[in-house]
Formats: sequence, C-alpha cells, structure tokens
Amino acid sequence: MLLDLDGGGGHRSLSVASVADLVDSGEAPVMIGIDIPIGLPDRVNGGGRTADRAARAYLGKGRSSVFPVPPRSAVYAADYETAKALCRAHSDPPFAPSIQCWNITGAIREVDGLLRARPELASRLREVHPEVAFRRLNRDMPLVAGKKGPERAAGLAERRRLLVAAGLPSALVHSNPPRGVGADDHLDAMAALVVARDIVEGGAVPMPDPSETDGHGLPIVIWMPASPGRMAGGGGIPC
Repeated sequence: MLLDLDGGGGHRSLSVASVADLVDSGEAPVMIGIDIPIGLPDRVNGGGRTADRAARAYLGKGRSSVFPVPPRSAVYAADYETAKALCRAHSDPPFAPSIQCWNITGAIREVDGLLRARPELASRLREVHPEVAFRRLNRDMPLVAGKKGPERAAGLAERRRLLVAAGLPSALVHSNPPRGVGADDHLDAMAALVVARDIVEGGAVPMPDPSETDGHGLPIVIWMPASPGRMAGGGGIPC
C-alpha cells in the first residue's frame, strides 16, 4: 500500500514477497507501518512488552487481540513445542504462545533479522496495530461492528468511513485488494498507511512514551495515528 504525499496524490496497492523487497523497491518508501512486532524481549514479565500491555489497556477488555510477544528464544525456536517450552521458561508469569502467534513467527524473524542486519531501517519501519489505529481514528471509542462474522459488511463499511475521514483517497479506500489479500487485511494495511503518514508529518503518537528498546537496540513501541480527521499534507511516500 503506497501513498505519494508530494502533491500528486498517487497511490497503489501491491503485494510483495518480503519486507526487504518493499524497503528496496523503486518507490523507496520513506516510512512503512507494519503489523509485525519489532523488538523482542529476552524475558517477558507481566504479560508482555510494555507496548503490548499499553495497547491492550487502550483497546479495553474483551476487545483486544494484542497477544504477548514471546521471548526471542521462543520466536527463533525450531518447532512449536520447543517454542512453548522456551516461552514458559523465559516468562513470568509463565505462558505459551498461541498457535496463531506461532504461525506468524516466520514474519517476526524476517523483520527482526532485517533490522538487526540493517539497523538504519528502524527509522523507516515502524510497528503498528490496526485495532489501535482504527480506535484512534474513531476518536478513541470502540468501533460498532467487527470485521468478521455476521457484522463483517457493517464493520468493513465503518472502517472505510474512518479511513476516508482520516484523509486517504476514497478511490484507494474503495479499491479492490490485490489477489490473495482479504478485504479486512486490505483495510488494515490502509490503517497502517495512515500511521506511517502521520509519523512523516510529526503527529503520530508512540505507545508507550517514552518507548523501550530490546537487547539489540531495536525500539519496542506501537505507533498510533494523530488526531482523527487530519488531512494528508506533503512530503514522502508512506506505505
């Protein structure tokens, strides 16, 4: 998902094989919002990274899907059973990652490896959470409808309205997703795009503030949009 803020208003959706492919693409985005944890703790205390706990508290009980990021050793485990054992051994209170969490550890390792090999990219690649972004765009209020199940149509329509109100081009918001990408994931990517734009323009809010770093110096922070209803200004190509 690319948006030109240099005045042309150009935009396009695309699917890439890896984060590195996007970072090094011809457009060379100046800022990328990504729904992948950045910054892995060596040991997890109190139910997750401070950023995870802050996001969970912001979304409210029963509305959050913010899972605690496992310790680094568990993320790099060879298999799920080993990951569960390592996670329990390096967390207090002990917990094991869900299978849903384990299924995205490949993406977590990809981003972690990229940033450790090229730490300068940390200024262009920022962690976001779509639920946090949409709640912020909804003036810090819960959304009325979910994006799955019987509320799906209403939930997607609600999210589209918020994205247009946030200043994204209507043509982009109502565009068809790339092949193989679900409509909900397409809109989640646009929420990340809003956050990336707001970081470029200086209005995005870090959660927590001040943020933390992991043992490799990577930031542990989830970024949320600026005040709702802002229109995009100029400068850069967020993604």
